[in-house]
Amino acid sequence: MLLAALLVPPAGTAFADAPEPGAFADAPAAGDALVPGVVGAGRAEYPMDTPDQVLPPLQPEGDVPVPEPREEVDELVEYLPRSVLGAACAATTGTYQRQVERLLELPVDGRQSAADCRAIRAFQAKEKIKPANGYAGPVTWARAELLAARRNLDPGRRCPARKYAVACVDLDRQLMWVKKGKKVTFEVVNIRSGRAGYATRTGWHSVYWRHKDHWSSIYESPMPFAQFFSGGQAFHSVYGQLATPTGSRGCVNLSYRKAEKLWNVLRKGDRVYIWGKRPAG
Repeated sequence: MLLAALLVPPAGTAFADAPEPGAFADAPAAGDALVPGVVGAGRAEYPMDTPDQVLPPLQPEGDVPVPEPREEVDELVEYLPRSVLGAACAATTGTYQRQVERLLELPVDGRQSAADCRAIRAFQAKEKIKPANGYAGPVTWARAELLAARRNLDPGRRCPARKYAVACVDLDRQLMWVKKGKKVTFEVVNIRSGRAGYATRTGWHSVYWRHKDHWSSIYESPMPFAQFFSGGQAFHSVYGQLATPTGSRGCVNLSYRKAEKLWNVLRKGDRVYIWGKRPAG
């Protein structure tokens, strides 16, 4: 358990950056878009979000080289409102404030307080999330959900146990794993599912086509390690940040290395079970 008491510095610790009482009441201003909180980090995906369609993808006539990442992407760069860039301890209520409060066992009221900021900032520092300034954004929430799932994978027993392999996709927590019976064959990882208007389809599906070096001819965009399970919706890797303010256009996105590993776990015909709904950030 991530106990808040373990995250708050000892009593008497001075905070030169601590705000005045009552300064932690405001949510992000309307139109204050989230941006990577570290200069030069969190480069955009290549070249846009996932190209998903209801219809099955076109079979490629020839191979198009799909690039590997030019560098390892630091996925732990938090997205912040521009108004809090550079803040040592963010007074602004985060887009995932309630979720982070719950996961860190803080009072769940959905409003940033000085105590919340200190606890969240300590968690970010421990997990090497940059910048560690206490803002409860998508990266902080994704990391906290992943750590909680490693301790208690499926508390609601939402994913059915079968004798065959099942890829379990939890949209509520933005996580996925694969199991066969009770044995986990692919560890739980963070994912990104469909945004509003492009929801990832829930229920039972099957992997019907796999294309390791898939290239979308519609959007001229790479989809490495694509494993299609419902029309144009597929598991596949993305370049750049995974825990972003918005979701995909329906696909289940993974980091490049996790998608590569999943490619070697799933096979054509394997079942996929999806439930829940991507939280609004």
